[in-house]
Amino acid sequence: MANFNLDPVHSGVNFSIQHLVVSNVKGRFNEFDADITGDFNDLSSLQGMFVIQANSIDTKVKDRDNHLKSADFLDVENYPKIKFEITKVNENSVTGNLTIKDQTQEETFDLDYKGISLNPLNGKNTAGFVITGSINREKYEITFNQQLETGGFLLGKDLDVEFDLEFPIEE
Repeated sequence: MANFNLDPVHSGVNFSIQHLVVSNVKGRFNEFDADITGDFNDLSSLQGMFVIQANSIDTKVKDRDNHLKSADFLDVENYPKIKFEITKVNENSVTGNLTIKDQTQEETFDLDYKGISLNPLNGKNTAGFVITGSINREKYEITFNQQLETGGFLLGKDLDVEFDLEFPIEE
């Protein structure tokens, strides 16, 4: 089994949530890391931990970011990290324990393993994944919302996530 460290320069953690029933607000986390062990030729052997620094949330609107960091949402002062511990991987999905605000739930996300490619700039093979799915934010005690006069709510309860991940393979 080999250990793989994430290439943060070529990776990303993005999210989207319904806003005012009529559109989506998008954002990302700028600071995250992952350590994976296993064999990329046998996805079922992969294990590891993915950690996001909650304070690095970025929606391109400072006031909104500050509200998302507050106790109404992520409460980054008391819960600085979001963690995902991998428990099972197959060709199409990754399952693990997601912890947000000390609430841990098992989640399964779609997995698109892009394979391994040689990076001509550094001569290293690199494995790539795109992981997508939705989480119900209310399961993690993120329940802030407001009913709209026109019906519906200010925010959707489901948060769509996308992780674009690259792992250089050290040989």
